[in-house]
Amino acid sequence: METWDVVIVGGGPAGLSAAIYAPRAGMRTLVLERALPGGQLLETPAIENYPGFVEPISGFELADKMRSQAERLGAEFRTAEATALVRADGVWEVRAGGDVFRARAVIAATGARPRELPALGAQEHVGRGVSYCAVCDGFFFRDKAVLVVGGGDGAFTEALHLSHLARRVYLAVHRPRGDPQAVRAKAALQEKVFSDPRIEVLWGVEVAEVRGEQGVESVLLRDVTSGAERPLPVDGVFVKIGWKPNTDWLKGAVPLTDAGYVRTDPLMRTEAPGLFAAGDVREPATRRAQAVVAASEGALAALSAEGYNRAF
Repeated sequence: METWDVVIVGGGPAGLSAAIYAPRAGMRTLVLERALPGGQLLETPAIENYPGFVEPISGFELADKMRSQAERLGAEFRTAEATALVRADGVWEVRAGGDVFRARAVIAATGARPRELPALGAQEHVGRGVSYCAVCDGFFFRDKAVLVVGGGDGAFTEALHLSHLARRVYLAVHRPRGDPQAVRAKAALQEKVFSDPRIEVLWGVEVAEVRGEQGVESVLLRDVTSGAERPLPVDGVFVKIGWKPNTDWLKGAVPLTDAGYVRTDPLMRTEAPGLFAAGDVREPATRRAQAVVAASEGALAALSAEGYNRAF
């Protein structure tokens, strides 16, 4: 069985960036992706903040360009979903169904997926008014009314970002006002949100339904205490109720946080020798879920894998 210098698991911006840097460092590189390369980029119709593109570029087109660049440099791609990672005879074995891929180094770049809004019509309106990233899509809601759902740092940060763009920002917090567990955001973020006249906090409510024909036109809010429902006219819904990292395949190979993320040092090295991680699969800490951030981490992971291979 052939042994690759590095196997990159995941084809989002972190994995694709690693796939560009790894072959340039002389490593035989294989990328495993369960679907089309691109990850969450594929859900973004227009990206305006990726360096080097004067005009907006679709997430699909950006991912396609990154893959083509990686292939030109020598990276190979296979469609496969990793199910386990095992250390055997001094190398890693990435198991994907009935296939096994051996590698001296592995870069985990399988990302994380946002926890979906459990409301009627929410899934159908993704990309048509329902978004999981205000930095990505907030610009399209200039001078409009939007609703942010969540009570943590992410939701409060999204609300503040949108308050500079939207005409009105509503922030739906699930727990009632006065509940000590209602808000998990840092005190500094709370102070900014509560003092911003463009943000209105809606306490003790949940989104029961997202409504609209061509796009979002309103949401149906339900009071979590009384069960009473009322419509709220909005043009967009931004969801920040948590993330779920795609790390089931890493269980047993490296310690994970309680939330399932991978811990790394600043050079993307994990506790396990020859195993690196980049992108949204890493412990969040202070990182932002942005393509350019993931790409930089993918480059660092590849460079660290190069150093590991040299000492192998």
